[in-house]
Amino acid sequence: MKIKTMIGFGIAAGAALFLTNTALGAEGAEMSEEALKQATTLLKAEHGAIKGIGAGLAAGLGACGAGLGIGRIGGSAVEAMARQPEASGTIGTNMLITAALVEGAALFAILGGFLALLA
Repeated sequence: MKIKTMIGFGIAAGAALFLTNTALGAEGAEMSEEALKQATTLLKAEHGAIKGIGAGLAAGLGACGAGLGIGRIGGSAVEAMARQPEASGTIGTNMLITAALVEGAALFAILGGFLALLA
C-alpha cells in the first residue's frame, strides 16, 4: 500500500471518529452520575485487557524477532565458514558476539512488555 493511500485512510478515519464523537458528545453531556460510573468501570476493565494484549504482543514479537535474527546470524556464519574455512575462528567469534547483542535487545523487548503490563 502506498504512503499517500495510508495517509488518506488515516485522515478519513480521523474525520469519521471526530464526527462520531461530536455527534455523541451532545447526548453524553446529559448522562446520569450512575451511568458515568458504569462507563468508567467498564473503561478500566477494558484498559486492563488492552494492557495485557499489548504486553503479550511486545514480549512475543521481541522473542520472535530474536529467533529470526539469531537464525539468520547462524545461517550466514555457516555459509561464510563454508566459503572460507581458514577464517572460521574469527567468524565464529563475531557470530557469538552478534547473537549476544540480539539476545540483549530481545530481553529489553520482553521486559518492556512486562513493565507495560504492570504500569
